[in-house]
Amino acid sequence: GSNPQKLLHIAQELLNTEETYVRRLHLLDQVFCTRLTEAGIPPDVITGIFSNISSIYRFHGQFLLPELQARITREWDTKPRLGDILQKLAPFLKMYGEYVRNFDRAVGLVSTWTQRSPSFQEVVHSIQKQEVCGNLTLQHHMLEPVQRVPRYELLLKDYLKRLPEDAPDRKDAERSLELISIAANHSNAAIQKMEKMHKLLEVYGQLGGEEDIVNPANELIKEGQIQKLSAKNGTPQDRHLFLFNSMILYCVPKLRLMGQKFSIREQIDIADLQVQDSVKPNASHTFIITGKKRSLELQARTEEEKKEWIQVIQATMEKHRQKSETFRAFGGACGQDEEPSLSPDSLMVNTGSTEPTGVTDSSGGTAAIESRKLSSKSRRDKEKPSCKSCGETFNSITKRRHHCKLCGAVICGKCSEFKAENSRQSRVCRSCFLTEPVVSMNPNPEAPTEPKLSTEKLPPTDAQPSLLCGLLRLSDNGTDWHEVWAAIPESDPWVLELQGGHQAGGLPRTISLPGCTLSSPGPEEGLEMGCVWKLQQGLKAWYLSAPSGELRQRWLEALSTAAQGDAAQDSPGPLQPCTPASTAAP
Repeated sequence: GSNPQKLLHIAQELLNTEETYVRRLHLLDQVFCTRLTEAGIPPDVITGIFSNISSIYRFHGQFLLPELQARITREWDTKPRLGDILQKLAPFLKMYGEYVRNFDRAVGLVSTWTQRSPSFQEVVHSIQKQEVCGNLTLQHHMLEPVQRVPRYELLLKDYLKRLPEDAPDRKDAERSLELISIAANHSNAAIQKMEKMHKLLEVYGQLGGEEDIVNPANELIKEGQIQKLSAKNGTPQDRHLFLFNSMILYCVPKLRLMGQKFSIREQIDIADLQVQDSVKPNASHTFIITGKKRSLELQARTEEEKKEWIQVIQATMEKHRQKSETFRAFGGACGQDEEPSLSPDSLMVNTGSTEPTGVTDSSGGTAAIESRKLSSKSRRDKEKPSCKSCGETFNSITKRRHHCKLCGAVICGKCSEFKAENSRQSRVCRSCFLTEPVVSMNPNPEAPTEPKLSTEKLPPTDAQPSLLCGLLRLSDNGTDWHEVWAAIPESDPWVLELQGGHQAGGLPRTISLPGCTLSSPGPEEGLEMGCVWKLQQGLKAWYLSAPSGELRQRWLEALSTAAQGDAAQDSPGPLQPCTPASTAAP
């Protein structure tokens, strides 16, 4: 039968596309990432853009590709199967989860840095000109890992279709498909977002960078040529409309040799927009759009086209209106990417800070929150363009604004990682978090609630599966200490990731562990012994301190395994995935 032949074809396609894919990963990791690092782009920007691409590249280049090459080019006659290899891929798909989750932010960073840093732009453009890039942009290449997972899914489905029911590979292949399909769903959502972003980048180019529309919250709904009837004498003039979910840009075409360009004449927010049909004896297919400043009489080419414009604009206005009403119903003042806040009663906060009993009597508690809500409202009216906690200025891509749900202060996402109750909605700023210990769900009236930070502060909600994680204190000089949530991610067990405490200037977000040395501070460093240890990487040193001696021991074991670098790859030893270290009894 021709089935074995077809199975071999699918296997060969998998191998060919894998070889191409590894070349792309090489381009991202060894060319773009390396050159930008050499150009002095800050490390946290590099990590923000390339995420864990080097782990993905190592996995495919050193593990999956060689296995597929051996199987498909040398062993296929005796072992015509793929499922056993692809099933080993499954645990590594977690790396893709991290990459896909970071993807929006990464694309945002690329456009911000391209606009603001000449050296960034210069490096990227010089690489994009090379033949190896095939005329594609850095963003296109960054999409490659996101698109790879759905490709495995399609090839596997095809393979299973042709695989006999009783084939020895059947079970493995079906299991692989289940695991890969879950990952592919996340990828597909990211691909759609990316396609929208590409469209925005294209329009941004056509507008000559006049209006910064490259923002994940913007969506282009319709664009097209239109005529404007002159108010003076009714003669038609060429114009172009871009309709977004939040505004209409009314533009004039500019004559250019290189691609169409437009300049913006009028920007009308959807909230201020009105559209109406108009019937004129001497001009057909006309309608009127009105904004705050002026009315425009427009003419479409056909009656059909006019109706379509009117309907799409009305639908967009309606959708916007519904969204604003929902926001208002939830107390408004929500950032674009912020969930509506919880109702006051559902925020369980220990407001009686004078007598720490841990239980709030219902009337007193909610009343206190009600009054605080009012004061936070008045505070919100005086919007500040920079974060109260770290002082950084907001922008629409990498630094969105949020509000502390307790005091109403305007803070950025990074400074509002502290959550009241384990819930994403109730972002609170650091000072509220420290002064208002969150009541646990089953308060014990006997025990006074000390603000026990080590268990109150919950891990970041998007925490990756990790080999070890928990609260530590971190210092770069032994005197100023900052609370951080530390984790050694399963997907990249050679780094220590730190969250929180970044407003403290020079503290790192990630520390690469291979080659680090661990030691106990000597008496001359003046640190009381106990649960402190020192982590040194080249000339840089940090002090870390754990809540208990036993936890210090666990961290030291995990860190020293990772510090031995890739030698630890084969024998992870005692490092089994574990619960957050802070929950372990000291």
